Amino acid sequence: MLTKKQIRFCLDEMKKMFPNAVCELVHDNPFELLIAVVLSAQCTDNLVNKVTKDLFKKYKTPEDYLAVPLEELQEDIKSIGLYRNKAKNIRKLCTTLLEEYGGIVPKSKEELMKLAGVGRKTANVVASVAFNEPAIAVDTHVERVAKRLGICRWKDSVLEVEETLMRKIPKEEWSETHHRMIFFGRYHCKARNPNCPECPLLEICREGKKRMKIKKR
Repeated sequence: MLTKKQIRFCLDEMKKMFPNAVCELVHDNPFELLIAVVLSAQCTDNLVNKVTKDLFKKYKTPEDYLAVPLEELQEDIKSIGLYRNKAKNIRKLCTTLLEEYGGIVPKSKEELMKLAGVGRKTANVVASVAFNEPAIAVDTHVERVAKRLGICRWKDSVLEVEETLMRKIPKEEWSETHHRMIFFGRYHCKARNPNCPECPLLEICREGKKRMKIKKR
């Protein structure tokens, strides 16, 4: 496991690599962000952005999503994986927003998680990006990077990864670290072909060292 000093080194290097890392889901307000993050489950941000480019022109409020038949909404997001289930969840969460929150997206993670299709990761993203609440949303990239580097244990659950990162990273850096770890995992420490030879973290990365040894054989 990495020491406090080594984790600081990782954070500083990721900042140098991705100083402008931000949420890549295109949105103009908290409601659009909420819909985009729900759509992004098991799907790339690029594909979601292609779909929401037209979707957000057609649907601007919770009422808009409820004004059309379910089948029409499904057709509008058909190119996204799990589109049937996501369409149902979008309509359910829109109903909840209207009935319980006056059509306004709630700010707290606890209330966000009451919405259909919104899990802990989604709630963290919305709270962090839309409302500037400190949060670390653990997606596949964040989990992979944290475990490869040795910040967390391989056997840790997603929740345990989140709790470990929150414990080991200063709270004021949670949100920016979340985005930088995503960029690091998405563009550098990729799942299938991580760029270990050119990685500034190689000297302290347990997984990278193993991979480089295998390549040298």
